Amino acid sequence: MPKALKDILPPPAGNKKHGSAAINGTMFFFQEDLHPGKRVNLPLLAKTRDLTTFLPQQVARSIPFSYNEFPQILNLFSLDPESVEANDMEQTINVCEREGLRGEEIFCATSFESFVDSSVSKLGKNIQLLANELAKETNNPVFTIGRGIQNMGEEELVCHKMSYPYAVFLCHSIDSTVVYKVPLVGMDGTKAKALVICHKDTSAWSPNHPVFEILKVKPGTVPICHFAVRDTLAWVRK
Repeated sequence: MPKALKDILPPPAGNKKHGSAAINGTMFFFQEDLHPGKRVNLPLLAKTRDLTTFLPQQVARSIPFSYNEFPQILNLFSLDPESVEANDMEQTINVCEREGLRGEEIFCATSFESFVDSSVSKLGKNIQLLANELAKETNNPVFTIGRGIQNMGEEELVCHKMSYPYAVFLCHSIDSTVVYKVPLVGMDGTKAKALVICHKDTSAWSPNHPVFEILKVKPGTVPICHFAVRDTLAWVRK
């Protein structure tokens, strides 16, 4: 998997059954481990929400959004090219401009209108938008999977919120990917419903991706799942 795609997915974690050590943080895991009673550590789900909002479409279209125009973009936002913010913006644009993997469709939405219109173009009008849901904010990232896991289907478009001065979502649909809605109960009693993305075919991913070393498997051999980061959204067909 290209570095750009790796960077928008959660950091991997292991599975003792397959001989790898657990890692603190949102997990990559095997689909067989998606079951009630499983304890998971999800700091990227419990983190504070990113409250940046979309710009109106007319405004968003007036602002350059390409690597070739990056110096102009920094000037518009009065940012130092060596700043953390500038580095984050550069990474976002690079990810948005990368080519999709085999079996992947990808686009970046910089306005609410493009977010909706591009999703409808991909999936049709009979769709629903899913999000991670926390009953309350919590500082304890340890949860247990509850009963009632819902398979939301394979016709999906997963949208990752990127680091940018205004809302930018990288949305992509990868063949043989399933979205689940998973009930969770925190150690402190916090209830949540989390999005889990399971990739049934990882054959197009780079064999150098760390998930394969940690889970001790090769690309394309077993389904691999991950919990979605707090601000991730997913369109699915109803």
